[in-house]
Amino acid sequence: MIRHRPHGSGHPYATTEDQRVPARPLDGEEVELRVRASAGVVAVVAEWAADGAAPVELPLTRRDTGSKAAPGTDPDGGHLAAAQARAARAAAGSWAVRTPVLRAGRRYAYRFRASLADGSARTSRWFEVSAATWSDGGGTLDVKGGDRVVPGSVRWLADADGPLRVRFDLELGPDEHVVGFGERFDAVDQRGRRLDAVVFEQYKGQGRHGRTYLPMPFALVVGGPSSWGWHVGTTRRTWYDVAASEPGRVRVEAEVGRDGALGVRLYDGDRPADVLHAFLEDVGRPEELPSWVFRLWASGNEWNTQERVMAEMDRHRAHGIPVGALVIEAWSDESTFTAFRGAAYEPSQEPHRLSDYVFPADGPWPDQKGMVDELHRRDIKVLLWQIPLQKMRPHPRHQAAVDAGQLVERGYGVREADGRPYRNRGWWFPLALMPDLSSQEVRDWWTAKRRYLVEEVGVDGFKTDGGEHAWGHDLRYADGRDGAEGNGLFPVHYARAFGDLLRSCGKAPVTFSRAGFAGSQPHGAFWAGDEDSTWEAFRSSIRAGITASACGIVYWGWDLAGFSGEVPDAELYLRAAGAAAFMPIMQYHSEFNHHRRPLRDRTPWNVAERTGDERVIPVFRRLAELRERLVPYLAEQARAAIDGGAPLMRGLFFDHPRDPGVWRRPLQYKLGDALLVAPVTEPDVSEVTVYLPDGEWIDVWTGRSLDGGREVSLPAELDRPTVLCAAAHWHRLASVFAD
Repeated sequence: MIRHRPHGSGHPYATTEDQRVPARPLDGEEVELRVRASAGVVAVVAEWAADGAAPVELPLTRRDTGSKAAPGTDPDGGHLAAAQARAARAAAGSWAVRTPVLRAGRRYAYRFRASLADGSARTSRWFEVSAATWSDGGGTLDVKGGDRVVPGSVRWLADADGPLRVRFDLELGPDEHVVGFGERFDAVDQRGRRLDAVVFEQYKGQGRHGRTYLPMPFALVVGGPSSWGWHVGTTRRTWYDVAASEPGRVRVEAEVGRDGALGVRLYDGDRPADVLHAFLEDVGRPEELPSWVFRLWASGNEWNTQERVMAEMDRHRAHGIPVGALVIEAWSDESTFTAFRGAAYEPSQEPHRLSDYVFPADGPWPDQKGMVDELHRRDIKVLLWQIPLQKMRPHPRHQAAVDAGQLVERGYGVREADGRPYRNRGWWFPLALMPDLSSQEVRDWWTAKRRYLVEEVGVDGFKTDGGEHAWGHDLRYADGRDGAEGNGLFPVHYARAFGDLLRSCGKAPVTFSRAGFAGSQPHGAFWAGDEDSTWEAFRSSIRAGITASACGIVYWGWDLAGFSGEVPDAELYLRAAGAAAFMPIMQYHSEFNHHRRPLRDRTPWNVAERTGDERVIPVFRRLAELRERLVPYLAEQARAAIDGGAPLMRGLFFDHPRDPGVWRRPLQYKLGDALLVAPVTEPDVSEVTVYLPDGEWIDVWTGRSLDGGREVSLPAELDRPTVLCAAAHWHRLASVFAD
């Protein structure tokens, strides 16, 4: 009849029409109390009481915004375009009132009474709130590894029930640059910016919004006499003002538990790699993956039959374009994510084996094991798409009903504060149940249903998509954490679960995730998530790769030239392919387009057909062949990074931390010790200006020697990405670039 959630949906960047705004008020602030009410409600009153006194009545007014989205509602960041329309409909049933000013030290209680058209009334339960204020004490900040905290800068935010947050300042030198905070799309150097660290699914436009799937409370500082960094030892939300408000200061703010304890680790090192190595010793080192991950990956969301998959792989062979890995997204029944679509079988409480399924000859996947075997004969590995949810819309039937029943009856799901199963609050797969992967028992139960895919069908890995569905500070996890502390760890547990499954079946733990947090480093490979096919997204993705690697992500890639929207033109596609050929993971992918014609696949032949540009296939083939020759080098350099060296894909500042020139070209990067890559990220470019750090460099296409410590202009040919090799390594890489 009426609904009020003090903290709303848990969306980290938007308010909802049923919450308290702000959810945690400060001393001297008013609060807006919002409720959602059914159509039969004609009036709503809030009863507001301070310190147990008799309540006063505060009449609510209807917040009817018509067709517009509700104020404070941000439809951006949802996976579905319909999110905005739903927000507008929700606003039509919303009521609100502003309270008197709240004062610290007092406790307030409120509830709502709704009057219905038939003269009856409904009353909600009581809610409590108190105002918070900043002070010098209230918690414990444990700083290890150095003493860079500015004296007198530590402040604590507490309400009537105890601490909520802590903030402190770190000194930042005039020549120092700050990189890290996980995968970041908006900038490589975060100096002069404000940002936070919370796992979030920003559907496209990450660079414009400053949001990320893969945040970390870690930063690397370079450019001064030595390198240093810090790690806020929490899985709760953190915020950073990186010399934006006050030059020479980084302000760090972090949520804390009611015990008010927070640990911070400072790192110092002669080289940025030393700082990163120390951080990884704390959160977990990457694990080496097999060399096949460095070959070309192919994918398309509409490849939803065995016939279509094999046709696309046949085209690779016909065009002479080598492919090393195939990601099949649209393989499952989209209900269980365990059974191939079209399979006939009996539902079971126990995990199925391959023999339990019957695959009709005229079905979409008549012989998926035979298909995988054939792909393996062609030296192509196979990954299957996953989502960490139990769909509940439409109402589950058959095996999905069994799985949902087990999840609820055994208490295997993430829970609300009152013990009810958590229902996904995000836009994608709304109201789905979410397995509590903080529990080893639940991880084993969830992955056992997929074991036959590895042991019997023979798949080689999983695309572990969508790890961002945990919303709400008061959720409950089996490991004892609440949502504020546990939500950021969900994608870590998710990738680990599937990596453990693969290991237990004798396979390498190849997972392909977009979400993560500190501690994700040991768990497989990552890609930059969903983006349009634009030059802007191209630039954002390069930043994402450089910053993710600066936090210890070794195996990283992106949907080259974007996966969404109209097919990219030939220039963007080939420039992006040229850059991706010199990144840890090279892969193309395309979004679901309801099988409408013309196709929006990002295969080179479809791009060639759509654009009418005859250069696409031969240039892409040349790049894919070059990539094959690079595999041994990439595997060697990944091993070195894992053993404590600089990242595989890394900003120039890793090797030249005190060279101010590297910051003028922030999209340039090194690929291993030898190669310097300068992607062309603007259209209609025939020459590119490249900054060469000190040393001798070789143009890999001409063999020309160039002195460093300066900027040079080089040709920007579509089939020859701008790449240079450190002269000391040229003797072993020259053959890779020979025509």
